[in-house]
Amino acid sequence: MCSLIYYFSGEAVYVDDIPSPPNCLHGAFIYSTKPLAGVKGVQLESNRSTDGVTTIITFKDIPSGGENVGVIAMSDPEPLFADDLARCAGDRIAVVVADSQRSADVAARTALVEYDTENIYSPILTVEEAVEKSSFFQIPPYMNPKQVGDFSKGMSEADHKILSAEIRLGSEYYFYMETQTALAIPDEDNCMVVYTSSQCPENMQHVIASCLGVPEHNIRVITRRVGGGFGGKGVRSMPVSTACALAAYKLRRPVRICVNRNSDMIMTGGRHPMKVTYSVGFKSSGKITALHLDILMNAGITEDISPLLPSNVIKALKKYDWGALSFNVKLCKTNLTSKSAMRAPGEVQGSYIAEAIIEHVASLLSIEVDSVRNKNFHTFESLNLFYDNIVAAGEYTLPSIMNKLAVSSSFFQRSKKIEQFNQNNTWKKRGISRVPIVYEVVQRPTPGKVSILQDGSIVVEVGGIEIGQGLWTKVRQMTAYALGLIDSSWAEDLVEKVRVIQADTLSLVQAGFTAGSTTSETSCEAVRLCCDILVERLTPLKKQLQEQNGSVDWPMLIRQAQAQSVNLAANSYYVPEFDSMSYLNFGAAVSEVTCCFCLFFWFPHPCFGNVPRFSLLHGLSIFNIYE
Repeated sequence: MCSLIYYFSGEAVYVDDIPSPPNCLHGAFIYSTKPLAGVKGVQLESNRSTDGVTTIITFKDIPSGGENVGVIAMSDPEPLFADDLARCAGDRIAVVVADSQRSADVAARTALVEYDTENIYSPILTVEEAVEKSSFFQIPPYMNPKQVGDFSKGMSEADHKILSAEIRLGSEYYFYMETQTALAIPDEDNCMVVYTSSQCPENMQHVIASCLGVPEHNIRVITRRVGGGFGGKGVRSMPVSTACALAAYKLRRPVRICVNRNSDMIMTGGRHPMKVTYSVGFKSSGKITALHLDILMNAGITEDISPLLPSNVIKALKKYDWGALSFNVKLCKTNLTSKSAMRAPGEVQGSYIAEAIIEHVASLLSIEVDSVRNKNFHTFESLNLFYDNIVAAGEYTLPSIMNKLAVSSSFFQRSKKIEQFNQNNTWKKRGISRVPIVYEVVQRPTPGKVSILQDGSIVVEVGGIEIGQGLWTKVRQMTAYALGLIDSSWAEDLVEKVRVIQADTLSLVQAGFTAGSTTSETSCEAVRLCCDILVERLTPLKKQLQEQNGSVDWPMLIRQAQAQSVNLAANSYYVPEFDSMSYLNFGAAVSEVTCCFCLFFWFPHPCFGNVPRFSLLHGLSIFNIYE
């Protein structure tokens, strides 16, 4: 067996690595510290740290013909700046513009916002308060997930019941390495070039144009790569770039904003918190016959992508055969920052809810949880009942995946060893779990463009954004493979000739957004379609040259194609067919963990009574994960 070790070096340039243009200014957000309050005005403290401040940008600086809009997601737009009312803590009030990022940050941090809380209703902060005040976002009927079976009948067949059990899921911050950032540079003819870290540059172009009141062709948004997104560089990046562009538009100078970590955590939102109440009926064997869920999702102050969450949660939860499944999902509108897409939005919560219910049933019956999982795996028929006949015969591979995983991870042998370990150890305990996952993939239309230059090098553009998922590598490989159909011996050398370039909203349109774990797949297909066009154009010429010269290489072919005016650029727009745009992915993992229990020593304190002096043992460590 031969092992190869590759060493790589190089530089990846992100937005903050782009050198500041001459006369560049820097911006920082002033945001509300109150969840619901009127805004009377903003004043900056006068001190040496704010000497470099140029101006403050508010909603009053939006040009005539423009709109106070910072986000356009699904329906109602979200304001860029609070006007007379701040609706959540973290609501954007203004941007301080200064000659350095430090001066802007200090000025924003020390700014004095004059609030008015008279005649203001109490803020809604919890889902319970939202229910009490009927504060909800509507879920469009076509986005409502499908219920399965008769819940009452399923409960009547149960030997045991758990009624009104509760799960609470908190929020989660993105914590990407690169915080929200943008650089806006005024250009000729009343145009603007915006370098941004975004998963959806085209949507951002639309928002910026709407805010400035200019045609979209006046706004050029460029994204080379994203330094960590997890969904947070989708919708939530729009107001940062829009505010940056607005400041540059007004001052006619370049402006860049790099949101500091503290402000980013306060303003950006995160994962949707949820309160879940469930009732479940089940047999003594562990087979579940019926499940009902009441789910309250805290969506925050604006809609964002929240209407998608109910469907995502339920689809993930349907990985088990619940017999009958009914639910009532409400999107609660509260005075918190808007919650947005976050790595597997809804799917994470749905899978967690499913596993919590399985664990609860196993605990009540004193049965191994792995046995209860097996009892509630889908048959081929029940899977298609829950997922609307999406799976063809032979495609349901989850049972075999679970069996192979049990063997490859030595799951049952390790389970016995862990049981013995726990009997012999007081302060350390171990656990092992084998968990399945079902994820419904939904493909989206994606554009592509492949151009061959005079020296035979190849430039590729795709609608997707490189966010660390290896998109560019996959696209390069697909380009070389597809063009290699002209001559299979060329494919390996062609890889080195391919360059994938940054996303540019004035070069490639209808790019959509990078999300849902499908962008690499659809981008590669779009590129393949482009290459098919080029192969069709170049293959007859290669045959002709072979007849004349005996042998042909890639540079010769491209030189002759140039000389004979063969079109060496191809565009495509991949639109998935309706019957194949959705499919299920199956997976499973085994995880083993060690938990160390805490031991505290207590001592008396004159004010607080007994308090812990120190902890002897604490923590949780993951041993191994097999996928």
